[in-house]
Amino acid sequence: MPRQLILDLLPTPAPSLENFVAGRNAPALDALRQCTPGRAIYVWGPQGVGRSHLLQAVCNAYEGIYHAPTSCADQLHELATGDVITARVVAVDDVQLLDEAGQGALFALYNRWRETASTAHAFTIIVAGDHAPMAMEVREDLRTRLGWDLVFRLEQLSDEERARALASRAAERGQVLSSDVITWLLTHHERDMSRLTALVDALDRYSLARHRPITLPLLKDLLATDQPEENDSNP
Repeated sequence: MPRQLILDLLPTPAPSLENFVAGRNAPALDALRQCTPGRAIYVWGPQGVGRSHLLQAVCNAYEGIYHAPTSCADQLHELATGDVITARVVAVDDVQLLDEAGQGALFALYNRWRETASTAHAFTIIVAGDHAPMAMEVREDLRTRLGWDLVFRLEQLSDEERARALASRAAERGQVLSSDVITWLLTHHERDMSRLTALVDALDRYSLARHRPITLPLLKDLLATDQPEENDSNP
């Protein structure tokens, strides 16, 4: 099988509310599913808990506006000070990485959200960061606004929750993941659930293409397919 196939088998799935494994984060997921205009939601937690996934998923679901920390602060400021915000959702990710101009723009956006919260132009503002609101190292007036409405701490999934999620994903595709396959995935592969889920899907397709059951040797065979051939570096 060509080495390129592994890349085709492992597309990064688009973030969605459906492919987010909630675990103990079900309350946050439920709040984001409802996404009522006029609400503000702040989610926080360490890297890898799915903050960006959730913000992008909500924007994908409701055709919202997603602002990454690498985006231009001017765009956020124009959004906050423009005539009308037509989007149902505005999401601002990694607030801890915003520079002074970005923090000022987000402060203006919060003020705009509050002014329109009970009007026909209401929108939902969703912000994510790596610490609780009052522990964020941002300007004081912005720090207080982060906690204005709903605040959720996102928890890491336990290995047991990851294992159940992977087994469930395989079962949905009519496959069974043995305990040794799951253990290997959790101890040797990246822990991001969206990538692990994509790998399970790829493993299912690889199994069907090779007419072989899913085993640990098959998994290693799939992953080894992406290793460079010995003569790749030859001129």
